[in-house]
Amino acid sequence: MSLPLPLTAGRVLVIAEAGVNHDGDLRKARLLIEAARQAGADAVKFQAYRTDLLVTAAAPKADYQVEQTGPGGQHDMLKRLELGASAFRELAAFAEKTGIPFLASPFDADSLALLLELKVQAIKLGSGELTDLPLLRKAAQAGKPLLLSTGMADEDEISEALQTIESATDPAPPVVLLHAVSSYPCPLDQANVKAVTTLAERFGRPVGYSDHTLGDAAALAAVALGASVIEKHLTLDCRGSGPDHAASMEPREFETMVRKIREVSRLLGDGEKKPQHCELSTRIAARKSLVAGLDISAGTALLPKMTAMKRPGTGLPYKDLEKLLGRIAKRAIPRDTLLDEGMFEP
Repeated sequence: MSLPLPLTAGRVLVIAEAGVNHDGDLRKARLLIEAARQAGADAVKFQAYRTDLLVTAAAPKADYQVEQTGPGGQHDMLKRLELGASAFRELAAFAEKTGIPFLASPFDADSLALLLELKVQAIKLGSGELTDLPLLRKAAQAGKPLLLSTGMADEDEISEALQTIESATDPAPPVVLLHAVSSYPCPLDQANVKAVTTLAERFGRPVGYSDHTLGDAAALAAVALGASVIEKHLTLDCRGSGPDHAASMEPREFETMVRKIREVSRLLGDGEKKPQHCELSTRIAARKSLVAGLDISAGTALLPKMTAMKRPGTGLPYKDLEKLLGRIAKRAIPRDTLLDEGMFEP
């Protein structure tokens, strides 16, 4: 059981973001792991943090958090959702037994150390951590592949984050940039999925998409644009009271999305324009060849008016007509006969 890393063309890594949709309940967390595997995800990911290391007591909630969880500060909300180190050890072991790779986003250095203890195969860093340069440096020094979300960021901030990672250790770990818009849910007209292409061209790295829109259209569009990773929130119930449930997919919908992603990946192919195996018989049937447009007598010099283009496509193409013009027919050539050079004097 391992992640499909390094990323390869045509294979999209699908991460089920369980996040804090367990609501602080270890039983729900285990159910999310099972649901992620059954839905066909390549990995299940949680959020690892120590509330007291992440937020001040006075830190306000984002608008979407107020809408989903009511008034109050971040500290109390996150404290209710926090899982301890022993819970993460149990979940990692359960994911191993279930048959799906376990990941988590560290929000502080202690949580990063815990994930390294659990031997995660990659480190996902959320959009909020993109400007936490000391944490980026520590994550880079771990030597594992990094998945770096870029929500709320501009290109200069992304460049600074990458420079921090590259300067932290030699060799630098591989980095996948994830386009994201940090709104939960993200309005469709602000998903800006074309940024997947922009990031790939600007930074020359594999790019994915951390999708916070409702439905699967944005994720599928990202795959069509070349995203090699798709991350999507998974919940057991979109009506849950936590901050991320409303922007998440329930298991059946998630499974459908994974199936569509696999279909889109197959549809994309390798991009090389060449005849496909499935169309070879059609090529013969639908293409045209040079034929005798009328009965041609032996000893007659071939003129353009004596020829036609007709199916099938097993004979000479039109571009070869110049090779035949003016040459003398060796024998009588009946109308509709496919022409070839052996029918004419040199």
